[in-house]
Amino acid sequence: MTTMTEASVREFRMPDVGEGLTEAEILKWYVQPGDTVTDGQVVCEVETAKAAVELPIPYDGVVRELRFAEGTTVDVGTAIITVDVAGGAQQAPVEEPAAAAPEPEKKPEGRQPVLVGYGVAASSTKRRPRKGPEVTVAEAAVRSAVQGELNGHAPAPAAPADAPQERPRPLAKPPVRKLAKDLGVDLATVTPSGPDGVITREDVHAAVAAAPEATVAVPEAPAAPAAPAVPAAPVAAYDTARETRVPVKGVRRATAAAMVGSAFTAPHVTEFVTVDVTRTMKLVEELKQDKEMQGLRVNPLLLIAKALLVAIKRNPDINASWDEANQEIVLKHYVNLGIAAATPRGLIVPNIKDAHAKTLPQLAEALGELVATARDGKTSPAAMQGGTVTITNVGVFGIDTGTPILNPGEAAILAVGAIRLQPWVHKGKVKPRQVTTLALSFDHRLVDGELGSKVLADIAAILEQPKRLITWG
Repeated sequence: MTTMTEASVREFRMPDVGEGLTEAEILKWYVQPGDTVTDGQVVCEVETAKAAVELPIPYDGVVRELRFAEGTTVDVGTAIITVDVAGGAQQAPVEEPAAAAPEPEKKPEGRQPVLVGYGVAASSTKRRPRKGPEVTVAEAAVRSAVQGELNGHAPAPAAPADAPQERPRPLAKPPVRKLAKDLGVDLATVTPSGPDGVITREDVHAAVAAAPEATVAVPEAPAAPAAPAVPAAPVAAYDTARETRVPVKGVRRATAAAMVGSAFTAPHVTEFVTVDVTRTMKLVEELKQDKEMQGLRVNPLLLIAKALLVAIKRNPDINASWDEANQEIVLKHYVNLGIAAATPRGLIVPNIKDAHAKTLPQLAEALGELVATARDGKTSPAAMQGGTVTITNVGVFGIDTGTPILNPGEAAILAVGAIRLQPWVHKGKVKPRQVTTLALSFDHRLVDGELGSKVLADIAAILEQPKRLITWG
């Protein structure tokens, strides 16, 4: 007996939460089947190639089904959760999935897919997750037993005999199946440790680690000469104690693709300058005591960012991008200042919108919010789009300098090295001074040596004499 109609069921599809993204990984579900949800309620967290994002559901109802488990990568436009919008009263019989399971499998063929604002091919609605194999096997066992009692004892022994031949396919994700195939592991022999009986990569590795013992035990029975075949087994697999393999996905995969594309598309040039920043460091300490800067993030990066913005104002042609399709140079009359941030998910580059129009306190506030959001893994895709120029601070890792690769779509990136106390000629005498090295990489299609040198020289001059921020800014 069906207590809810297909018309009352809504499918929420994986939205494109970023520009041009095609897939996202489900990190965490916040609801379960039977839970009541309301319009705007966050139901799950997903990770795209750019950031982790929480997804709200656009209607009220009762959760009927979660289509994918946590850790699954899902194509944009694919239904990930179904909700019965008719109300909670009709949801009570959901506790009988065994009898109702076969019926929904047939209905999508004659049903028009329900869209929730995200375009997708109709064929994607036919993808249905397999129910837990334990339910199917249990049903088969019960039905077989009942049939055996009705027809006599003859069918009873046949059911156990046929069971091994019709055992359900082990549950595992495609990457895990490929790993098992590469390592020569039969998934049917692996004990699953994942939720709902899903086999994980660790389970496969555990099976590989146990394989040598089984291999040794088999040859001993026939004869000792079979022993030389044993060393061949470890050759097919890598030593899990000596190697760890991490799937490249999400932010790391996007970063890798972007860097390769940038490195082999834009002709990079990098220039360096070493500068005395003693006065800048003194100004940082003074600003920390300034009433207007109280509670704000004040550090050398703040003044370096301001110096870059002033240099761009004096040399606006460096704030540009190359339009390959139209064969045009696009000059930007605004600065969205990107700040490279290292996170547990990989390198991301959120940017401060219209940084050129911000006062020093406003810039400090924006920097503080950017860093805190990135550290918490909550940077939105929108915050990483539309950047025009970037700063990467390798000095926080104790590195003197580097040759940074351009963020795609930008003409320049500034690397800031560690600030160290070094002997320096100051006013004709060698004195200990705070010194750092700056490196500016730029796209040589857009920026020639003269323009790149002017920008870098202006940044250095401001940091050496920060009073120029007043006169030049």
